Amino acid sequence: MQIERVDFINVPTRDSKRAFDWYHEVLGLPLDPNNAEELRAGQVTVTFWEPENEGFEFKPDIGGFAVRVADVEAARAELEAKGVECVGSGDTGVCKMAVILDPDGNAVILHRRYASQ
Repeated sequence: MQIERVDFINVPTRDSKRAFDWYHEVLGLPLDPNNAEELRAGQVTVTFWEPENEGFEFKPDIGGFAVRVADVEAARAELEAKGVECVGSGDTGVCKMAVILDPDGNAVILHRRYASQ
């Protein structure tokens, strides 16, 4: 088997509408052209799942997923001005990143590799 790409990620939430609105309006992810109830992050579809509606315990995804941005600090400042919480940032020597939290406590990593990579 050879994996071709990631098709979608499923974000756990307690309120799919609130999550959808936050990722669309605050984070700025566009609507998926194939399904107006889903969003896009590059080539990846972002969907929302309410585990408690299916009998599972809700647990935020603290590992999160990374979105590539042109300037991590500028993106962080823009989101913090909208009231988004940043819980950490750093420079790994390979990339810069900042970790923000969505309304359910899921991590979203603002990320940028150095230009040579």
